[in-house]
Amino acid sequence: MLISIKPVVVPAPGRATPLRVRISGPAEGRDLPVVLFSHGFGSSLDGYGPLADHWSDHGFVVVQPTHLDSRTLGLPLTPDTWRTRVDDLRRILDHLDLVEEVLGRSLDRGRVAVAGHSFGGQTAGVLLGLRVLGGASQPDPRISRGVLLATAGLGGDDLTAYAQSQFPWMQPDFTDLTTPALVVAGDQDDSPLSVRGPDWLTDAYHLSPPPKTLLTVFGAEHSLGGIPGYEARETTDESPPRVALIQRVTTAYLRGEPLVTDDLGRLESR
Repeated sequence: MLISIKPVVVPAPGRATPLRVRISGPAEGRDLPVVLFSHGFGSSLDGYGPLADHWSDHGFVVVQPTHLDSRTLGLPLTPDTWRTRVDDLRRILDHLDLVEEVLGRSLDRGRVAVAGHSFGGQTAGVLLGLRVLGGASQPDPRISRGVLLATAGLGGDDLTAYAQSQFPWMQPDFTDLTTPALVVAGDQDDSPLSVRGPDWLTDAYHLSPPPKTLLTVFGAEHSLGGIPGYEARETTDESPPRVALIQRVTTAYLRGEPLVTDDLGRLESR
């Protein structure tokens, strides 16, 4: 049985709006591992049920913030939008005692992971060592591993003119992304933000130091079969079997167990 509590307000002095999160986890147990999940552009703490519920059902406490770019808030984008997202995750890490108090379960501080989809993948990546706009690498030592789902690749000439003008923070450098991570990419994810095609979404794997693992999901587009939500309108490639594959592989990775795929995907590691 799962427990899901929302909204929980995490202290965030100076933020444009209160930092609200959803906390989900098993109804029993102690010293539970944690996953911080950063949603894609425009989503909220209510998204990504297929992942959050599955992870919670398999023993993880999942904390999902609503970032300032969420459509539910209606706030304008700023050049610091990428940075405020990272700040949200660090604030949650600073207040894991609050998560324990609200859920009534103790957490294992040595098993804290970060995950994110699309823009959330870049957000999560910063806590793993990804650099943005040439800034310093700032991996968070409290994070033991990460899961990057459909995460944008290199910027510059790899971006369309629209992406270059509208999303200035899409200039990642993966050189110092040293924390272990699983990268998940769809082989049909032909992003309108890049001129390169689906391989653009694998840069986080190919351009970062090991240890890294890549799960390529065959036939998957940007929603990876429907991970943004059970009724997400942006899902154009709805596929419960693909979602089930991602659920199984990500859960095994977060647990540190052997990874096994099927005919819907391919695994490689380095």
